[in-house]
Amino acid sequence: MAHPVDVHVGKRIRHRRWLVGMTQQQLAERVGIKFQQIQKYETGANRVSASRLWDIADALEVPVSFFFEGIENDGAEIEATDSVPADILGDKEALDLVRSYYAMPENQRRRLFELARVMSDVA
Repeated sequence: MAHPVDVHVGKRIRHRRWLVGMTQQQLAERVGIKFQQIQKYETGANRVSASRLWDIADALEVPVSFFFEGIENDGAEIEATDSVPADILGDKEALDLVRSYYAMPENQRRRLFELARVMSDVA
């Protein structure tokens, strides 16, 4: 059975990879491993070594600490608040929405953000 921290780190690798629009194959090539190994990391089936995590962080352009965000000392994920799911980045639709949002020009993003705030206040 996979350790909860390994599962969390794997989810964070997958989420960041999705967010930047990178395939498992592309990440594997940048890190110098087979894509099947990336699959195993992302599911938590295989534990990521410190040096490999360093390489993955470099390829995904995030600090190594990114992969541990949202973990308490006992390894459990922090509970969500304000009706936001704890694993919001696990939702592919949410990731697609974020990716599309950041693909917009700044002025359009601000307008969309304000519209979403108004709509959520009404609901």
